[in-house]
Amino acid sequence: MSRIGKKPIAVPQGVSVKVHADAVEVKGPKGTLRQRVPPGVKFEVRGAELVAETERPDPELSKFHGLARSLMANAVEGVTNGFKRELDIVGVGYRAEVKGKQVVFALGYSHPVVFDIPTGIDIAIDKQTHVTVTGIDRQLVGQVAANIRRMRKPDPYKQKGVRYTGEVLKKKVGKTGA
Repeated sequence: MSRIGKKPIAVPQGVSVKVHADAVEVKGPKGTLRQRVPPGVKFEVRGAELVAETERPDPELSKFHGLARSLMANAVEGVTNGFKRELDIVGVGYRAEVKGKQVVFALGYSHPVVFDIPTGIDIAIDKQTHVTVTGIDRQLVGQVAANIRRMRKPDPYKQKGVRYTGEVLKKKVGKTGA
């Protein structure tokens, strides 16, 4: 049995959980998420807790047991508080601005880079160099932040590019003319 899978998920006040045959639907103040359940794992609502159980005592199901429980915990957390990733744009002339449902980046290329904002995601930009990605789906927030970072990865030599806030780059020493 998975240790993570055994932990019950506390369902806060104002969040409703519906268990279907192949998915669990979680409704909260921030929105609604429908999370699919891996085969062999079932969920049950007991009071103010959501409990994951395997359908049969099989060691192969224990990895899905913990995974399914983590996915449901993320869904409950997302509809309650939401998730946020922050990125910094570093470099002379590097900036970003939101135009409707798109973000336009100037990242040192000969053309502006246009990024379409997916549904369910909000992007806010402070001072043209600080990007905040927010949403209720943890996986989608992380993927959008990774896609933005991929547009201009941080350079280990000049320290320019798009990086996560607080990310520490190991500065490489350039060649010396000795």
